[in-house]
Amino acid sequence: MKISSTATVAMAMASTVSAFAPAFVSQQLSRTASHAALSSQRLFLFDKLFSTSTKDSQYPVYADESVMAPKAHGTSEKPVQSNLRWNCDVATADRISNFNRHYAEFAGYWTSTDFLTYVKEHEDEIKAGNPINFYDSVTGKLLFRAPVGRSLEDFIAESKSHGWPSFRDEETNWEHVRCLKNGECISETGTHLGHNLPDGKGNRYCINLVSVAGHPEEK
Repeated sequence: MKISSTATVAMAMASTVSAFAPAFVSQQLSRTASHAALSSQRLFLFDKLFSTSTKDSQYPVYADESVMAPKAHGTSEKPVQSNLRWNCDVATADRISNFNRHYAEFAGYWTSTDFLTYVKEHEDEIKAGNPINFYDSVTGKLLFRAPVGRSLEDFIAESKSHGWPSFRDEETNWEHVRCLKNGECISETGTHLGHNLPDGKGNRYCINLVSVAGHPEEK
């Protein structure tokens, strides 16, 4: 029986496809596995970069959204103090602390205040083991103390690197500081403070200086 030239070509093509099919399928499976591995790696990196807490940590202490419910003055019962420390701007402080959930003072704002001058003037005292106290700009409650467990230079350097005063778990007064599940850092009375942005060292609370520039509450 004669086989036409067209049939011969078709048979040859079929033979070629048959020979290369296993290799092609194997290649596609390999690509699929590579894409899956890449996706998994991306998810891992995303979790590391944007997770709102670190694994196996008892901190942060969480609160529910009700803490930030509307009150007499935004999310607080009253405005910020009228004479904030370090020459922080009162209007900015009130807007960020009481009428805001997402925005912040501009990066580096804290270095434009009198804060670093204060640090220089009290450097010996701080290095002798007396951390700087940071009080709620609304209530005057103690929220943070720094540096704790690191040098003054490390605290300042990290804060400059990130653009805002940056505190660690051990520098946070958990009697009055809380976090929401989305990472927002707040006071127990509704003052917006900043956000928890963990890094390779653990939780890092990136805080607006204007929100923690209050004078201690009167007893």
